[in-house]
Amino acid sequence: MTSQTDRGHLLHRPSASGLTFLGPGDSYRFLVTGAESGGAYFAMEAIVPAGGGPPPHIHRHEDETFYVIEGEVEFLLGDRIVTGSAGDFVNVPRGTVHRFHNAGAARARLIVTFTPAGIEKFFEETLERATHADQQLPDNVHEVAARYAEAAPRYGIEFLVA
Repeated sequence: MTSQTDRGHLLHRPSASGLTFLGPGDSYRFLVTGAESGGAYFAMEAIVPAGGGPPPHIHRHEDETFYVIEGEVEFLLGDRIVTGSAGDFVNVPRGTVHRFHNAGAARARLIVTFTPAGIEKFFEETLERATHADQQLPDNVHEVAARYAEAAPRYGIEFLVA
């Protein structure tokens, strides 16, 4: 049940509910959107299998945080690499080069928050919406990369070419 306040909605998102978007490798389940937070923030659960994660990039419009729930994730933070494991928290101020990558053998699960909200529209525009819980991840990395490249400037995202 949700109710409206002047800063967003009171919200309870039951486990395994919320819109889920699939990319080549990763799955993102929306926990709270900008429409629900009054534009203050957007949070999602990221399921990142071995080898998954985006290339290095910069967000110009929002700060990003990561809370590792399970697994190990390698983070590029500016010019250094750190490994985060369950219980670790990472803060990435806007304008900072970063990426996350699951370099391990087991899947990783993260809570990712963007402040302010708005970037969820990027995921809606570029990724495939899951229609059922056990849907297979698509193998369309080149197609998604092209959609990312086309949409990124509208969302203040810069993907860095290695």
